[in-house]
Amino acid sequence: MRTGAIGFKLRHGLALPIACALLSACASTAPRTADLDAPPAAPPAQPLARLAAPATPQAALMAAAMQGDFALAHNDLPAAARAYARAAQASRNPELAERALDLAIAVRDAPLAQQALARWQALGAPALGVRQARASLALAVGARAAAMTAFTQLTQQGEPGWKAALRALASARDADLAGAVLEHIATPQRLPAHAGTLWLACSQLGAQLGRRHYARTLAAAAVRHGGSAAAYLWQAQLQQADGDRAGADASLQTGLRRHPRDIPLRLVRAAHLADGGASVAALRLLDTGPQNHDTYALRAAIAARARQQPALRTLYAELARLPAAQRDREAYLLGQLAELLGQPRAALHWYAAVPADAEHGFAADIRRAVLLDQIGQTASARALADELAEESFEDPRHYRQASVLQAELAQRARDYPRAIAAYNRALLFDPDAWDLVYARGVAAAEAGQTDAALRDFHRVLAAQPDNVDAMNALGFTLADADRDLPEAKTLLARALAARPDDAAINDSWGWLQYRLGDYAAAVTVLRKAWHLQASAEIGAHLAHALLASGARAQARQILDAAWRIDPHSRSVQALRGQIGS
Repeated sequence: MRTGAIGFKLRHGLALPIACALLSACASTAPRTADLDAPPAAPPAQPLARLAAPATPQAALMAAAMQGDFALAHNDLPAAARAYARAAQASRNPELAERALDLAIAVRDAPLAQQALARWQALGAPALGVRQARASLALAVGARAAAMTAFTQLTQQGEPGWKAALRALASARDADLAGAVLEHIATPQRLPAHAGTLWLACSQLGAQLGRRHYARTLAAAAVRHGGSAAAYLWQAQLQQADGDRAGADASLQTGLRRHPRDIPLRLVRAAHLADGGASVAALRLLDTGPQNHDTYALRAAIAARARQQPALRTLYAELARLPAAQRDREAYLLGQLAELLGQPRAALHWYAAVPADAEHGFAADIRRAVLLDQIGQTASARALADELAEESFEDPRHYRQASVLQAELAQRARDYPRAIAAYNRALLFDPDAWDLVYARGVAAAEAGQTDAALRDFHRVLAAQPDNVDAMNALGFTLADADRDLPEAKTLLARALAARPDDAAINDSWGWLQYRLGDYAAAVTVLRKAWHLQASAEIGAHLAHALLASGARAQARQILDAAWRIDPHSRSVQALRGQIGS
């Protein structure tokens, strides 16, 4: 509830304006001014307190309001409450009196609040506002019996009274008392029979206040009473939160039988089905009935996770047939679907249609750069990445994404110094982003900057001792540089124990055996790595081990296969030069 000089947050969500803005409603009635010479209750010292008593009513009002603003600027709510109470007495502005009341309630000063309430009433306060203020004050000072009475009277004012009551209870500091009041006033017997939304609001507030049993009881009553789609959905959410998955499913299914076209029910039920492995049933449920962005997005997510290519193709065709305006709103999703379906040029078309200021505008541009690089337009991809980085410098999150994109594009082009520079920029706003420190270490290792790579990998492991990728990277870098092989062995043994069927870790372990001179063991482990993932790097390592163990023909065969995978691999090219192409 603290703010700066702009203002104090009120019961109705309004901001309390600064003192000068209040002077337009000054009254000619003389205020009480004797207190203006007294110093405020809390530091810092109030400069206005040293002034002589104002000579006019308007000056008294202005001084009191300015004292209140000064106190608010220094988060001294008690002093602000006292100052605004004096200003309210000097003014005929009911809004100022109401705001003085809000401050007094906020600091739980009952006498001051009663004084401000009386002034507000004298200036024509609405009856509902007065009842809400009395209820809020009783709640603030912990007057249980008075709160029960005041909130009961407030709800007797009909729907506006109920809304005011729930607002006051939701913002209460004493959640236990607020919960007790809620259970007292909001029972199935007292709630309006026609107001199903109110029943749900009370149940949700009960859950917020920690009254789980009350929330469940009222939710069940709401289902029995009106059986709206929202009631079934809320009951299912409570059951799910309590670990009752079967009960949640039953509520959703019953709700869908009564409201088969309700989108929120279909979304949640489909998510439940997909989480339980029933992706086909989830997609069938979502495919039928009304569609909106949420159903399209969930259909895409479920189909992608379950690798349901026919479902992805169906959805893609359905979205592409939408009317132009609606299709344009789904351009980002269409781009994602085109990527999943292996259509990079179509994806580029859709991503280009996403407006720059749209929710996914920046993400669409990131994907455009990636796809441009994939289809061989590397210069255009790097130019777009540079443009995104330049434009997003003042947005740390976007700047990081653009810098990482620059780094990854540079790495793909084997431009490792440029990649390292881009990672350095990405780390400007978050030096301890360990994923980026790790990535920079990989780029440094590829660039032959072994010491820099080792520093980064050690930093990551110091912060994340169980990071298997960092263990592997550090162990491999040490082995590859033929440095501190005992440490490399310790690290790689841990990594291999954690992920025994990881191709990269088996490659590192095999390469370490090669460095240790155990060529037979190296061949065995590297063959496993090659079987797990036939990459150019692993092939080059296996060819080295085979050559060292005397199997020259096998080494040439593996090396030729590795060259076909990546003819630009430096490891492959170097070994081919040794044994002949």
